[in-house]
Amino acid sequence: MGLGKILVVEDEPVIRSSLRRLLTRNDYVVTEAESVGDACQNDLASFDLIISDLRLPGEPGTALIEKSEHTPVLIMTSYASLRSAVDSMKMGAVDYIAKPFDHDDMLKAVADTISRKDEVLAEPVPSADTSTTSKDGNPAGIIGRCAPMMTLFSRINRVAPTEATVLVLGESGTGKELVAKALHEASRRDTKPLVSVNCAAIPETLIESELFGHEKGAFTGATTTRNGLVEAADGGTLFLDEIGELPLEAQARLLRVLQEGEIRRVGSVESRKVNVRLIAATHRNLKLMASEGTFREDLYYRLNVVELNLPPLRERGQDITLLAEALLEKTTKKMGTSLMLISPEALVAISRHPWPGNVRELENAIERAVILSEDDMITPDLLGLESSSLPAASVQAPQAATELLDENDSELSMEDYFLRFVLEHQNQMNETQLARKLGISRKCLWERRKRLGIPRKEAG
Repeated sequence: MGLGKILVVEDEPVIRSSLRRLLTRNDYVVTEAESVGDACQNDLASFDLIISDLRLPGEPGTALIEKSEHTPVLIMTSYASLRSAVDSMKMGAVDYIAKPFDHDDMLKAVADTISRKDEVLAEPVPSADTSTTSKDGNPAGIIGRCAPMMTLFSRINRVAPTEATVLVLGESGTGKELVAKALHEASRRDTKPLVSVNCAAIPETLIESELFGHEKGAFTGATTTRNGLVEAADGGTLFLDEIGELPLEAQARLLRVLQEGEIRRVGSVESRKVNVRLIAATHRNLKLMASEGTFREDLYYRLNVVELNLPPLRERGQDITLLAEALLEKTTKKMGTSLMLISPEALVAISRHPWPGNVRELENAIERAVILSEDDMITPDLLGLESSSLPAASVQAPQAATELLDENDSELSMEDYFLRFVLEHQNQMNETQLARKLGISRKCLWERRKRLGIPRKEAG
């Protein structure tokens, strides 16, 4: 049967027959097609690999990526620009190869791809309750239900099993390291180390030594030979956070890692082979930096094979309250305090705040509130969100409250909502039921009644 079944899709007969001869001589079973439409006449799932030209009559070769589902697609392009290769990888190609191709390079790419496919098929499908997913089925326990996050989860699941380099973009505090963790845990490297490096936290004079290691005597203070963090990640995943802060000299060394799979320690003349999957992250505009000469353009295109965007917290809608409740549960467990609730007013304050520090800022605010709280309720004043103060209630008496009942619901402040809810339900509920529905204590309910002039009606 041969080493595997391969579908070759190429509209140039000479190239197609040449590739068929090369593969059949090396014990592969080859089927030929000259367009995407012609290729789809076959059962694409029956092949171990599809090798397709990028430029084809009708649909481009990348159209086969979606149509083939689980069969990997290797893209050939005579337009051997890094840009077209990057675009192909972004769409899900397992690899690309430039035409005219070297026979040994083609055979190596084919063998590697087919062996990786066999490994993936041999692995058990992870269940929904594994450590890489949350109770909602999200990777690495990342919380989110909004459309941008669901798109992100889908892309993580698609790219994680591949060897593609990933660039994670997002503002500070959005959780880029969690995305790197999710990619690593769902990859074939999950049993090997994930080494995380914050490039902004290492002094510029030391970063090359920290990343790539150094030989004894390479510089003043180098009293012993030392392995770098890239070597520490050998076989696993290297996560470089804030990669935009990497000096140009270190960028050149990193490019060598990506292009040649090797490093050279500071002060050494010998290169060492390393096998790492790189995930990089930044809040900066690397494309602009590349145009300005502060970031290597060739490194930018090597990094930007697959781009994942993390939305800022202010654009995640109801995810904000989901995150607040999850972070509250996490914080109370960590501090060993009793179960706490977030008051309706605090939830509104949280949803209105712009969160320039994103999830990290929200976590800090929740932790602060838990520490300062004297009971089981998180109120807005405990959060310390100066820019999210609620409109002051101008209501003085029940008569004013009655007038508010005719206003548009979407314009109600939390004080207005409180008035409306109490007036509508106090005849059907006792104080305990009212407080529970409002998410506040009986004492808090009594204090608000007193302040707003709506005392509890006497029975009978």
